[in-house]
Amino acid sequence: MAFHESDISWQVLRRIVQDWSGTSAELAEVKPLDGGMINTTLCLTLQDGNRAVLKISPHRINRDYEREVHQLDLLRSLGIPTPHIYRLEIGSLDAPNSFILMEFIEGIDLTEAKHQCSPEQFDGLQQHMAEIVALMHSQTSPVYRRITADAGTAFEKWADFYRFVYDPIVKEAEKSPEVTPKSRKQIDKIHASLDSLLAHSDCPRLVHWDIWSTNLLSRQDEQGNWRIAAVLDPMCKYAHAEAEIAYLDLFHTSTPAFTKAYQALHPMDEGYLRVRKAIYQLYPLINHVNLYGHEYVKPMLAALEKAATL
Repeated sequence: MAFHESDISWQVLRRIVQDWSGTSAELAEVKPLDGGMINTTLCLTLQDGNRAVLKISPHRINRDYEREVHQLDLLRSLGIPTPHIYRLEIGSLDAPNSFILMEFIEGIDLTEAKHQCSPEQFDGLQQHMAEIVALMHSQTSPVYRRITADAGTAFEKWADFYRFVYDPIVKEAEKSPEVTPKSRKQIDKIHASLDSLLAHSDCPRLVHWDIWSTNLLSRQDEQGNWRIAAVLDPMCKYAHAEAEIAYLDLFHTSTPAFTKAYQALHPMDEGYLRVRKAIYQLYPLINHVNLYGHEYVKPMLAALEKAATL
């Protein structure tokens, strides 16, 4: 989202940085970064060279920021690189802007890193990503749930939680003119059969739930090795870890080097490739049809045909 003076005034940004860095702090540059649909993400550079990232929802009470800060702090406490949080503010009548001010971390996204790396360097970067994902997945819970400060609704059965997460998405997709009556029937049949299709013997594990290129910053370390510098924008849950692995594969975030390194730490049984992977890749595509429309219809229909034969 582009930054415009009419969106957020310079005075508002100046007040935010002075609350963080002192009354003598002055802005030198405001640069837009990739953000979400309901917030603006900016890199703020001060005249002394310090930088911070601001995610701000102007004139909106955005309590999702509380969840995001909680999850970033959780991941960082496990040794996973995430930005430090400088300030969280939820909008009110007196101060109508919700925002997170956080550490700026130097790096480029995974797609750009692939262009700059040699094949061997990118394999090493993928192996580091596998270590991070495996570390996250090593954290377990007795129940399935979203990660929120107040614990959230808990589920004993994985299929029940999966339906809970995707019920609104499926209902929205079935209203779409892009989804044919035949496809609706297939989706409904799969949705009703999740107990058997998603049966597994693992326990609930901590997942990020939205790992893709833009949510991973990478850079070279002092030895010249490419490493993941920051994991961003979590939507953490205690879920079935395989759903995350399928998502990484679906959007080409992971490579065989990742898979080999991850499987050495968290082996997956044959039921993943035979059944569950197809289901775990279908549902994000249904969501992408809702979010982005026609360009995801063909991939969704291909995944649906495959899943419908299971």
